Amino acid sequence: MFSDWEAKPAVGIAIAVISSFINGSTFVLQKKGILRSRQRGVSYLKDAVWWSGTLSMVVGQIGNFLAYNAAPAVIVAPLGALGVLFGAVLASRILEERLNTLGKLGCVLCCCGSAALVLHAPASQSVTTARQLEAGLADPGDGGLIASLMFVTYAVLVALTLAALMGRTAPASGRPDVGTYAAICSLLGCFTVPCSKGLGVAARDLLSGGPSVALFLGLLATLGAGVLLQLFYINKALEAFGSHVFEAVYYAAFTAAAPVSSALLFGEWTAPTAADWAAGLCGWVTACVGVAMLRLSQETSLVWKQTKKTA
Repeated sequence: MFSDWEAKPAVGIAIAVISSFINGSTFVLQKKGILRSRQRGVSYLKDAVWWSGTLSMVVGQIGNFLAYNAAPAVIVAPLGALGVLFGAVLASRILEERLNTLGKLGCVLCCCGSAALVLHAPASQSVTTARQLEAGLADPGDGGLIASLMFVTYAVLVALTLAALMGRTAPASGRPDVGTYAAICSLLGCFTVPCSKGLGVAARDLLSGGPSVALFLGLLATLGAGVLLQLFYINKALEAFGSHVFEAVYYAAFTAAAPVSSALLFGEWTAPTAADWAAGLCGWVTACVGVAMLRLSQETSLVWKQTKKTA
């Protein structure tokens, strides 16, 4: 089953699109559950709407798991912009969070930027067996010592940054900062994304009797810990900020950080041309500008001023 998906990136893209819409509803439902629990003076863990949002997140994560095993992360991750769009529209309906013209234009730019990233993503190497995965962990991207050092350095920097954010910045902040929570959740994605991709490879070999039990359990434990930590900080952010504000900032940070680890480990973005780099950068900047516009739409209003005609 996994081998069929890995041979068809288009299937992975289709799954990623569906998962993005499902994920777009999770923050809205969880935020609705938090607001309902506040009104009743109980914990949001006792609210059915919050649990429906959490269930949607589980379904969306399963979809992401399948998508990452069918297509490169540099293609799947940007499609989260569709979730930003759907979440913003849903939040304006269910939570009555304002979505003015500026916010709508931001949603359009998010989608255009994601489309550019997907259309200009170059070919990637295929990791189909646990042996290839173990070799990739020992020699990321099959690029020798330099590639290994790049991956190890990147992983250590991400881990240190996460430790600093979770151990000091987040608890010490007198006023909650949406950027801090978004950074924590997106940096955790640097571990959950490659684990999702690797888990599919290890699971298939495990079912066929391959010697990948330790690798499978290690990836599963890392993925589980990462998802639980993401869920914790997502709900802390939703207690203080609007759902689509956090989702937009989280999308921009996640799209920039998470695919890098997968690209280094699995050799994605092989032999990119100058046009690929330029188009990818322009697409990411376009999506980020859209996110910024969506964020600014919460603090500003766009007014069309009609000029008076002089006699």
